[in-house]
Amino acid sequence: MIWVFAAVAAVLVFAIAAGTIGREAHRLDAVAPRAVYQLDEAVDFVADRLPPASQARLTPAEVEQLLIAHLRWLHEQGLQPDDPLDARQTIDRTVLVTEDALVAYLLGEAASLGVELLDDVDAVNVVEAHLAYLEAIGAVGPPAPLDDVL
Repeated sequence: MIWVFAAVAAVLVFAIAAGTIGREAHRLDAVAPRAVYQLDEAVDFVADRLPPASQARLTPAEVEQLLIAHLRWLHEQGLQPDDPLDARQTIDRTVLVTEDALVAYLLGEAASLGVELLDDVDAVNVVEAHLAYLEAIGAVGPPAPLDDVL
């Protein structure tokens, strides 16, 4: 008789565990993986991918200031939510993110931040490397086709 109770208990424990694991797997499958932005990692990633000429002209502290300005610009465009924890973006207007607009913004911000860009191509290189970092961590998707944008 004790073997019957042990078998029933084992089946119940297995059923509860399987149900819990199945429920959590389903929940995690429905939520996109989090893109975790780490500033130190981003600075290293961007600095490593800058061309040698830009690396010679920009310090890591200057790269960090430019990346923070880039993030601030994304927030102003509505592309960086205030509380991103498991929240879907609610973008209610069309937002075009072009590298030209971002580079122009960074050139203006660099002057106000005291980052002396000796060559405008340094801002272009930082933007390209930073966008590559955002893509590498899964924070951005593929570019929209031109027929979707217009």
